[in-house]
Order: sequence, then structure tokens, then C-alpha cells
Amino acid sequence: MASSHIVSHFLLLFFSLVAVSRTTAVFVSIDCGATDNYVDGNKVEWSPDHLYISTGENRVIPSTVSQVMSTLRMFPTRKKNCYSIDVNKGERLLLRASFYYGNYDKRSSPPSFDLQFDGNHWVTVTTAIDMNVYYEVIYVAKNDAISVCVAQTQADNIPFVSAIEVRSLEAHMYSQVEDTSGLFLIRRFNFGSNETVSYPDDTYDRIWTPVAVASGLMAVSSDSLVLLTDAPDQPPPPVMQTALTTLTSSDSILLNTNLGEDEVPAYINMYFAEMTELESTQKREFVVRIDEQSSDPVTPPYQSAREMTFFNLTASGNTTMMLEPTASSALPPIISALEVFVVSPLADGTNGDDVDALSLLQKQFYLLQQWSGDPCLPANFTWDWLACSSDEIPRITALNLNGFDLSSPLPDFSGLAALETIDLHNNSLSGEIPDFLGTMPNLRELVSGNPNLCVSGKSCDTSSTDGTGITPIGSTSSGKKKNSKLPVILGASIASFLVFWLILGVLLLIRGRRKAAAAAIAAAPAGAPGKPTGPPENMQKGFNGQVLDSNVNGANEYRKDIEQQMGSEPSHRTTATA
Repeated sequence: MASSHIVSHFLLLFFSLVAVSRTTAVFVSIDCGATDNYVDGNKVEWSPDHLYISTGENRVIPSTVSQVMSTLRMFPTRKKNCYSIDVNKGERLLLRASFYYGNYDKRSSPPSFDLQFDGNHWVTVTTAIDMNVYYEVIYVAKNDAISVCVAQTQADNIPFVSAIEVRSLEAHMYSQVEDTSGLFLIRRFNFGSNETVSYPDDTYDRIWTPVAVASGLMAVSSDSLVLLTDAPDQPPPPVMQTALTTLTSSDSILLNTNLGEDEVPAYINMYFAEMTELESTQKREFVVRIDEQSSDPVTPPYQSAREMTFFNLTASGNTTMMLEPTASSALPPIISALEVFVVSPLADGTNGDDVDALSLLQKQFYLLQQWSGDPCLPANFTWDWLACSSDEIPRITALNLNGFDLSSPLPDFSGLAALETIDLHNNSLSGEIPDFLGTMPNLRELVSGNPNLCVSGKSCDTSSTDGTGITPIGSTSSGKKKNSKLPVILGASIASFLVFWLILGVLLLIRGRRKAAAAAIAAAPAGAPGKPTGPPENMQKGFNGQVLDSNVNGANEYRKDIEQQMGSEPSHRTTATA
């Protein structure tokens, strides 16, 4: 007997060491508001959050919960503020965000606000004075970085974050749902124990919460120190070494989903293990009933784990979940752990080409790097200087960078092919107006108020008369300004369909006045108005590459209209969604 106990102790130690030493690709622990790295009592290494975000303000609060809950970062400005965390695209992740208010602002008013990730609405956070609340989601990363955002939804309710954790899971774990959906945790219970189980006992750092023993139930523990948790979702050994059972063999165990009143798509895991080796005459067998549906009979294994997963079902707080003994069972039902999730589809995010092109702007202009997360989603929380379409995969339709004090030349952001409006008023941009603007198929309005910008192909040298070394937009080659107002509005001229009507109008004018125009031109001296003074290269090019012959009356009228727009403020301008 003594030798068997020695073997059991050895095996338990072996499997515990294997569990602790198992490494995962991503194991990020961010203490929001902290200034230094440290290792907590569970051997988790925490890092400060300034590497993941550049907005917000740190706060320190007295906390008896834990060291990580003694700091937070609050966000008094912007619609949403986002952390950006590097991961591996296609990896299954567990993402957790924690919030401990602790009356840090001395207002005794715990705020409520939205929590988001990767452009998805996660949950409306409801904080408490002296209680840590956390939320968890399991999903497959669609990109090489994920975002976690908080967004203000009520006046005077300032969002904050205490901690963010990201853990890699095995590819086969929680895989009974499509990769396009997420599992939003409702409850994760550890039955039969009075202790919370997490890392390092659970190498994936899931938090298994103990449940008080209700009337008619009793807690039991395994008589074996050896447990092979080979179940698909890898429940940790300590969780499977305790359980709840009924006092009599004929009683059932009623479980609560902890869901709300409305029915939602649900994903439910149940874990079973026998606590003692049964004699040949003993039998424990039961079925799981969820409302009117019943499972096959369950016989929990000894020194191992049995997992049952229920998916493709809808459930609510009124759903009945019951473990009911079969007629042939001599022992009551038993359960070690339970997980309940809500299943929800995930957004694909803003168009990838748009996001890539937007990153070029952010690399060029440091101020724009303060915005992160999905630029367009959720729909009511686009970045402050953008407007987006309402498509399922949104496109960026406007850049509103008025007054951002941007300097240096513009990078090539032609990948933003859905842009309709670009507002660059009140900046200090320099160099030529980029040629790529003429290739953008949907651009309707370009607003610029940058005296150091010049038209592509015009003089951009020290011959300018304003001391900038660049001939401003709206100036003649001699340096005399046509108009004191420099903002340029290139609206209808960019739209290809208007170019079509322009060409058609020119052709009609040519057809109707060919003889009169020919006679007038022939009679005029060289260099006179309307008389060609050089070869075709002196002809002006429009912004879509269309050649506009300055000798044609229709084209002259067209150019006059553009010049008038160049010297006037816009009567209307597309603005970003509030």
C-alpha cells in the first residue's frame, strides 16, 4: 500500500511539472497603469502598458485585491482608446480584460462603458466600488495583432482598464464552433472545491471559480493523486480532483446556465471524473438533459476525465440543465466542472487594403499613431478623423485632418481607393500634390490649406515670392498669386463621369463651331488668345489624366470653374461620423 502511494505521488509530481513547463506561443500579461515589470505569486510576469498604448492617464489606488489591481489607466478623451498586442494570425486565443474601480477618482461613482476587441462590441462593462470584474472571450486571431478598446458611452463615465491578458490555446481546444465566431464566457465553475484554480495549475490560465455547496448536495474529492486530463479542452488536474454529487442515488443535479432572459446561441462544456475506484457491483450512470433533449448515458472514468460539449443550441436563464440518474444506476450523478459561453459571430474588420494604406499615413505623421484598433468598427466608434461606409466590410470614405498640424510630404496612400473626400486644411504639408491623387477612382473633393504644397509639374523652387521656397497652389509661374485664399477644392474635376460629360461637351462645341473657330484662329496673329503657341506638350492635363485642350471654349469654361473653386471655401464638406 505504501509503495502505491509513493508511485501516485511521483506520477502527480511528474504530470504537474509537465503541465507547468508546457509553453504557449503567446502569454501576455499587461498591468495597466504600472511603471515596472514584476512577477506575482503565481509566477506570472506582468509588464507595464506603455508599450501597448500611447493615450490615457495612469492612476494608483489602494487595493487589497492584488498588486495588479492597484493601478489602472483611465481615458478622459476620444471616443475609444485601444491597446494593440502582437499575436500570431490564425492562433486560438483566450483574451481577458479586468477592471477594479477602487474609487480611484474619489467620486464613489463606478463608471459603465463599452469594451471592444478587433472591431467587435464585447460587453458593456459595469464596475463596482470594491470588486474586481473581468470578461473573457476565446476566438481565432484574424491578423498578426489584436486590439482591446474601451469606449465612453455615457457623459461623466470615464472608461478605464486595470489588466489585459492574452493566452494561446491549442488548436483543437474549443473548436466545435466556426473560426468566424467567438466564445464569450458567462461562467466557469470548479465544483466541490473552495479554491479558485488558475495558472500555474491551469497552464492556459483559465480561472475556475468555486461554487458553494447547495442543500441536498455534497462535495467529494478524489482518492487518487494521479489524473490524466486527456479531455479535448484540457481541464486542469486540480479541477478534476473534486466534484459535487447528491446525497441519495435517486436525486438529480440541477445546473444553472447563468444566462439572461433572452435565448442566445450557447456553447456548454461539462467535465466528469469518478472520485474513487468502484467495485464491480457498483455503477454510476446518468444522462444530461437540456430542456427536452437528453444525452447518451454518462459513466465517469476513474483517474481520467470525460468531457461533454453541447453546441448548436440556444439557451437562456430559464433553460433547464439536469444530471439525472438512469434506472440501473446505484450511485448518484456527479460533476467536476462546467463552462458556459455565448456564441457570437465576429466582424471581419475594415477592408485590409484600406488598413494597410492608413498605416502609411500613421508612419509618416506621428500624431496619427495615437489612434489604434479597427478604424471603422464598431460602427459608432470610428476614428475621429475618418468616415467609413456602412458595408459589412467597411471602406474608408473620408480623411478629415483639418488642423492636425501635419508637416512634410504626403505618403502614397492610394490604397484608400474608396476615398471620396480628403480635407487637409490648416496643416503645414510641403512638396508637390501627389500624382496618385489623380488615380483614385472615387475621389470627389480634395480640400487643402497648405501654402507649401504646389501643383505637380509646377515650380517648387526658391523662386517663390512668399519666402517658402515653393510656389503655392493658386500662384502663377511668375509668383503672383491669383487669389489670397489657398484652399483648393478639386471636386467635380476628379469624378470620371464628369470628365466624360466634359469631353462630350467639348466634342459638341467643336462640331457646332468648327468653321467659325477655324476662321478666327487663322486670322489671329501668333500668340494671340486662343491661338496655339507651341506643341501638344503645352496642353493641360486634368486630374484623371484626360488631356484638356486650352483652345476649346468648353475646356476654358471648365478651367475657369476650377480656378474659381480654388479661390473659394467649400460650401459643404464630408465629415467623419461622430
